Amino acid sequence: MRLRVIATVLLALGLGTTASAEAGATASGRPVGGAVLALGAGDVDFARPEVVASGLDIPWGLDFLPDGSALVAQRDQGTVLRIRPGRPPVQVAQIPGVIAGGEGGLLGLAVSPRYRLDRWVYVCFTTASDIRITRFRLSAPQTQQVILSGPARASIHNGGRIAFGPDGLLYAGIGDAGVPANAQNLASRNGKILRIRPNGSIPAGNPFAGSPVFSYGHRNVQGLTWDAQGRLFATEFGQNTWDEVNRIVAGGNYGWPIVEGPSSDPRFRAPVVVWPPAQASPSGATFAGGTLFVAALRGARLWAVPVSPAGTVGTPSAELVGAYGRLRTVELAPDGSLWVTTSNRDSNGTPAPVDDRILRFATGERQPPPAGRAGSRHFTVPILTTTSSLPVCDQNTGSSE
Repeated sequence: MRLRVIATVLLALGLGTTASAEAGATASGRPVGGAVLALGAGDVDFARPEVVASGLDIPWGLDFLPDGSALVAQRDQGTVLRIRPGRPPVQVAQIPGVIAGGEGGLLGLAVSPRYRLDRWVYVCFTTASDIRITRFRLSAPQTQQVILSGPARASIHNGGRIAFGPDGLLYAGIGDAGVPANAQNLASRNGKILRIRPNGSIPAGNPFAGSPVFSYGHRNVQGLTWDAQGRLFATEFGQNTWDEVNRIVAGGNYGWPIVEGPSSDPRFRAPVVVWPPAQASPSGATFAGGTLFVAALRGARLWAVPVSPAGTVGTPSAELVGAYGRLRTVELAPDGSLWVTTSNRDSNGTPAPVDDRILRFATGERQPPPAGRAGSRHFTVPILTTTSSLPVCDQNTGSSE
C-alpha cells in the first residue's frame, strides 16, 4: 500500500515552504542537524550567470571532454552539440534511430573516463521500440555500437540518465515505462538502475548473476552521481506525494510501487530525504565540494544540499527559484564552475525567447575531479523536503515529468 502523508502532520513537523531557503528533512520528517563540511551556497556566484548557449531545444544529457568543452544532447532533435563558452554551439552528431515523443528522445550522455585513450561517447535514447544505449566516436558519429537494448520505452518514465562510476562501470537509470509492476520484476530492465561494463557486458560483481540490474523498485530515476567517498545517490520522481533521493546499494529494493517516499517496511530501503513534487521533480544532480546540487523541473529551482563525509545531510537551500524556469541538468565543469540547463521547450514549460539555455555559474576556486572521473564530472548524495497540497507527478502534471 502506497504511503500517504497527511498535510496536518507535515505542518506539525514545521516544514517550511519559503522560496529562498527551505529546511531539509530526512525521510522520517525530522530536520537534519549536525556539522557538515560543504561548499556553501555563497561559494557559487548565482548572481552573475554566464549564458554559454541559448536557443537550444531541450538540452538533456551533458558531459565534458578533457579540453573543458561540453557535449550536450538535444532530446527531441536527436543531436549532440559541442559547447565552448564564447563560441556558437556546433553540431557534432545526429544520433540514428532516435524517436522522440512525450518524455522520450535523446536523453543521457556520458564521456568515457578513458576518453583520451578510447575516444568513446555514450548516449541513451528511445527508439521506436525500446530504450537503447550506444557508443560512438566524434570522428565517425554515424557508426554506433549498441551497448544495451531491450528495456521498454513509453511516452512517460523512460529515465535515461547515464554516468560512469568510480569503478569505471556505466550506470543507467531506466524508468518503469508507465507500468509500475516492472519495478519489482527482476526479469524486466525497467524500473531499475543498471550497471554494465563499457562494452555492454555484465560485470561479475553485479548483485544478480547474469543480469545488468544493480538496484530495483524505482519509478523514474533521472539523476545519478557519487560523493567523494564513492557512494552512489539517485534522484527519483515520485507520483503524488514524495520525490526522493536514495542512497543506492547493490541489490537494494527501493519499494516502488508498493511504497512511495518514507517507509518502515524492512523489505525496502527508505529514501535519504524526500520533497513534495511541486517543489522538486528532480532530474540531474552533481556533487561539488561537499554540496549536492539538484536540478528541479516543476520546482523551477536548483537545490543545494550540504552533505558531510559521513553522509549527514545539512540544511538545504533553494537557489535560482523561478529565475530560469524548469531546470533539467546540473554538472560540475573541469574549471569548478556549475553548468545548468533549462528545459522550458518541453511540453510542460513556458519558454522565453532565448530558451533553452545553458548557464554557467562560477565558484570560488577550481574543484578537483570527482571520484573515479577523468578530468571533470559528477558525484552525488542525499537531499531535502518541503510541503505542498497540490497533486503532482514527476515534473508538472499527471504521472510523468
